[in-house]
Amino acid sequence: KEILVAQEEFLRNVTGLDRMISTAAFGSGTIELEFPFGMDVNDALIRTSNALSQVPRYPENVDEPRITSESFSQNSFAFYSIVPLPGNPKGLNIREETDWVEDNIKTRLERVPGIASVGISGGTRRQLNIYLDPAKLASHRLNVMDVRNAIRSRNRDVSGGDMDFGKRRYLVRTLGRFQDIGEVNDLIVAERNGTFIRLADVGYAEMGQSELRAERFSEGTPQVFMSIQKQVGANIVEVFEAANEAIEELNAGIVEDYGMVIEPRMDDVRYIRDSVRTVLKNLLIGALLAVLVLRMFLRSWSATMIGAVGIPVCALAAFLGLLLTGRTINVISMAGVAFAIGMTMDNSIVVLENIMRMVAGGKKRKQAALDGVREVWPAVLASTLTTVMVFLPVVFLDLEAGQLYSDIAIAISAMILMSMIVAVTLIPTVSGQFLRHREVPAGHHAGLLGMITRAGIRIGQGLMRWMEWLLETARRRIAALLATFALAAFILVTLTPAAEYLPEGEEAKVFARMFAPPGYNLETMVDIWSRLDPQVTGQVGADGSEFEAGKTPIPPIHRHVAFVSPGFMLFVTTPIERDHTQPLLNALTDAFRAEPGMRSFASRGSIFSDNQGGSRSINVELSGRNLETLFATAMKAFGQANALFDGVQVNADPSPSTLSMSQPIARILPDWERAAELGIRQDQIGYIMWAYSDGAFVDEFFLDDDKIDMYLYS
Repeated sequence: KEILVAQEEFLRNVTGLDRMISTAAFGSGTIELEFPFGMDVNDALIRTSNALSQVPRYPENVDEPRITSESFSQNSFAFYSIVPLPGNPKGLNIREETDWVEDNIKTRLERVPGIASVGISGGTRRQLNIYLDPAKLASHRLNVMDVRNAIRSRNRDVSGGDMDFGKRRYLVRTLGRFQDIGEVNDLIVAERNGTFIRLADVGYAEMGQSELRAERFSEGTPQVFMSIQKQVGANIVEVFEAANEAIEELNAGIVEDYGMVIEPRMDDVRYIRDSVRTVLKNLLIGALLAVLVLRMFLRSWSATMIGAVGIPVCALAAFLGLLLTGRTINVISMAGVAFAIGMTMDNSIVVLENIMRMVAGGKKRKQAALDGVREVWPAVLASTLTTVMVFLPVVFLDLEAGQLYSDIAIAISAMILMSMIVAVTLIPTVSGQFLRHREVPAGHHAGLLGMITRAGIRIGQGLMRWMEWLLETARRRIAALLATFALAAFILVTLTPAAEYLPEGEEAKVFARMFAPPGYNLETMVDIWSRLDPQVTGQVGADGSEFEAGKTPIPPIHRHVAFVSPGFMLFVTTPIERDHTQPLLNALTDAFRAEPGMRSFASRGSIFSDNQGGSRSINVELSGRNLETLFATAMKAFGQANALFDGVQVNADPSPSTLSMSQPIARILPDWERAAELGIRQDQIGYIMWAYSDGAFVDEFFLDDDKIDMYLYS
């Protein structure tokens, strides 16, 4: 209420805002703002920043909000681990190096064009911890508030303006900030009868680390993890390559000098590149098959080569069209190129076949080329324009549909237009010079080509006889039309496949999540991890013999990382063989569900959507003003969802995953009359309990150029 609700009051008025989703978690909060497609990202950032600047104040231990622009899919596309060099020559405790990592690695990578944010997790930050002895405080008639006030009043530099002395002008500044930990321990907290009571008399200060909030493991080894998210509109492959260049530079420089190394763990770029390579391979195979079909019907190698010469030219035209419209070569645009390969040959076949017919009729090649193209170019133009007009409106579609289909429309339209130019210019030119055509009598072809040709001739003759029979009477023609409509209607009603927004686009990667009942701490979750992880880690790099023999349900693993935090655990696992993804999913699902009292959810990664179940997930959102009623309703929906489908996996977001209000909580109910007698305010009671339980933020300590938080503990 002090942070998110205060921000929402101003953010809800941002111009163009479509949707706002706020998420409160332990120690952090996020607000996701969605804007309509086409809105300028920089304009949205400025409007959001202006709205947040109107928030009057934040609690003293809260950092100022950070604004980033990210893709709709919030998934990080690349993960890296930061580990000591082999042998750990500098003796580093990698978990305690988060400050250095953020100052030297994170800041460098966030300057890479296209990177929206870099997340660091799995470590702790430096912190100046001040431990107080309640008994000693009481003996000196002091409390935590006295220590806090003494620290805050002392730990600051105060400007005193300036003064002139002779010829010189001096700036005046009263220095009070702590320079080292010794000054903190010597701090005068109070004075009693001429005796100074120092911090060292009631406690002590030492440099330490913040509380570990999350653990990160790779193949069973604790590590600090780094995740990278791209900006909206940035090309993921270019950003990934630029990030790797920066990481190579860091590894060869300050990171190696400090005794660390940054190692890649997972990325989505590999699947994107594999998909593009697959489409390109299929494109080449399709072009080759199209050339072979062309050879069968033209029955001339020179004519076949002339007809095929337009394929690479049209493909280049597609790439040029994508470049001019600011698009990229991706799975969608390459699919458009593959679709259009056969279509681009249509115009060439029409022109080439007409030229060949005239050559067979006795005309010279050059004259046949001119007469042939002159005779059919209006038909070629009409055919091209009708095809382009079909795809042209797709280019102007908005929202996600426009982003998906416009690449295909641009690629196909560019190729079709170029195929028309090739058909009326390049094909006649090459035919007039190189066409060699010798008419072979029907049925006299030799070899496999002859067999296929003769079979085609027989089929064609049979079809023509059947058509002649149908066209003999009006009754047969009407019957043929009615039968065609009836068959089309039958197929439309009974054989139409199920509809969905996108194909799954599944990766060979499994995301397995475990949600614990409210109140499970990090130590308990790490204990559960220690029981589940060894059977997965043991299969990293395995030869597969144990899996094939049925000794283990886990197939050989390529990469395995684990994210553990209070009440939550995530395994991200990639098998060596893509075909083993489903057995791995089943094995992790069984292992997670075997833990008593836990809820689990496992899914395959998707290149088209997030990793919460891909594009085949059904999302149900519930909202209400009463949290208890909301959770009770959600629990009923949760139970009914499990019974809807066989093998369904139901997830709840946000936690608690049990959809209950059973989070353990210790409530402190002050005696307000007694507090008034002692002169203790409510905020003082809250701060004292904060210090005696989890540690209370008190101020900031500057060590050289580093700003370090100071916390009070009991």
